Amino acid sequence: MTPDPATRAPSARQMKSAARLYAVQALFQMEASGQSSARVIREFLEHRFGASYDGDEMTEGDPDHFREVVEQAVNWQARIDQMTDRALVAKWPIARIDPTLRALFRAGGAELVALDTPPRVAISEYVEVARAFFPEGREAGFVNAVLDHMAREARPEAF
Repeated sequence: MTPDPATRAPSARQMKSAARLYAVQALFQMEASGQSSARVIREFLEHRFGASYDGDEMTEGDPDHFREVVEQAVNWQARIDQMTDRALVAKWPIARIDPTLRALFRAGGAELVALDTPPRVAISEYVEVARAFFPEGREAGFVNAVLDHMAREARPEAF
């Protein structure tokens, strides 16, 4: 994510987009390490947002949106996972899919179930997150299809 050239600071939209990417990373980390959401949220806010690694500066994210996505993904995980399972084919339950995609569906599902993000915005944003993690693959199309199915279940009035 490139900052707005006029101000060199990221726009509010870019900060929300970065927060979504960080939320997927945080949810992945929580699952992989067994750490609590409070601990992972604190780590990301203190050490990752705007940090510099090997000369690459990380984009500043919207801390409130990040926290809300992670917390709601945890609060609503059972429902989100069930919605994801219904969107996947029977041979590929959520437990069998890539853990990064699982984290992505949980973050996207949190926005669809518990936040007021318009479904089309949530889908589009998380498709871009999928492209960031899987630039060479077909995962973005897969994410689009699964999140579209989940959105129609969670918020049918939006379609």
